[in-house]
Amino acid sequence: MADKIYIDDGKIVVSDNPLIPFIEGDGIGPDITRAMLYVVDETVKRVYNGKRKIHWLEIYAGEKAMEKMHNPLPEETVSSIKEHIVAIKGPLTTPVGKGFRSLNVTLRKVLDLYACVRPVKYINGTPSPMKEPEHVDVVIFRENTEDVYAGIEFVYNSKEAQEIRDFFKKLGVNIRDDAGIGIKPISKSGTQRLVRKAIQYAINQKRKSVTFVHKGNIMKFTEGAFKDWGYEVATQDFRDYIITEDELYDWVKDDDGVTPVKRDGAFKELRGGREPGNPGNRIVVKDRIADQMFQQMLLRPDEYDVIALPNLNGDYLSDAVAAQVGGLGMAPGANIGDYIALFEATHGTAPKYAGLDKVNPGSLILSAVMMLEYMGWIEAALGIKKGMERAIEERHVTYDLARQMEGVVPIKTSEFARAIVERI
Repeated sequence: MADKIYIDDGKIVVSDNPLIPFIEGDGIGPDITRAMLYVVDETVKRVYNGKRKIHWLEIYAGEKAMEKMHNPLPEETVSSIKEHIVAIKGPLTTPVGKGFRSLNVTLRKVLDLYACVRPVKYINGTPSPMKEPEHVDVVIFRENTEDVYAGIEFVYNSKEAQEIRDFFKKLGVNIRDDAGIGIKPISKSGTQRLVRKAIQYAINQKRKSVTFVHKGNIMKFTEGAFKDWGYEVATQDFRDYIITEDELYDWVKDDDGVTPVKRDGAFKELRGGREPGNPGNRIVVKDRIADQMFQQMLLRPDEYDVIALPNLNGDYLSDAVAAQVGGLGMAPGANIGDYIALFEATHGTAPKYAGLDKVNPGSLILSAVMMLEYMGWIEAALGIKKGMERAIEERHVTYDLARQMEGVVPIKTSEFARAIVERI
């Protein structure tokens, strides 16, 4: 008999027979979802000797929901995710410039899934454009509900846009008459709950640093505030666990007069004591300008660990870093609120490959690994990761990876899933 996952005293409670909703997704969604379900079911059965089992409940969003219920996101789907706490989904179609609003964004907002969590780590054997991709091992916490993704926009020739232009003119700010207008809200409360989750994750997982990434040198009262509010949380709520980079190092300017360079061996005051280096191996909290961070992740990726960003920066950086370890086909993700967690493939629907049993299901399978870890089923999560690593090392890969590897014949989506299970 299947049991619902629930929350008790602030903790997630999962039985040996949980009921978990899934959304198949559009385009390639059915192909990769079948592969994910097979890998998870077989792994759970093998690792726990049949004593545990996930019971799957299909719910609908996107094209399948339109066909069945004439609504791309039925209320029943939202209610089911709220009720069952944990869910997983394939990619959903997002119209560009017209049509209904992004279902991915809508789900995050209506479920208040304020943290988009994206672990990016290299798997041995995966083709990469980097010389040393094994140095990439970061977990990105992207704020999920604010910034330009709040969707506050006005067409250039609308009444609202003209009223905004008139209002700003009174403040001495001129906006061109043919300019569309978007508003970028970043709040203290939205920032600080994300940062708390990122720092708590770093503590729980024994990570070494948390970096705030922002464009505060230009947008001082939104992204600059994101940085300031992040440090406020770190120093007030986690003082016994963290040390700021400024406390750890003296800083000088590089030859360009702009880039800060740390000077090792400095002594800094911390809580009344004069201590060298990093007392107690605390988590180092630091910040970087967004454009600088892209360069840092290419040149010095091993200096970064947990990264917290506003919404748009997080979207850019998470995809860019995923490219360093083999692309979005190998990048898992989750949208997490206080308790509700929706795990997802991070790539699009790729409709031209729909039904061909061809694409890489790695992103969704690794997202299922995150889901198992969230449920506390660590042994099954580890089994899938090991199976995938061995399959890739032995060059059993789908076309997206095979075309970057000399002399490798690609296998099908379903065959990749079987290759993982056979190597658990």
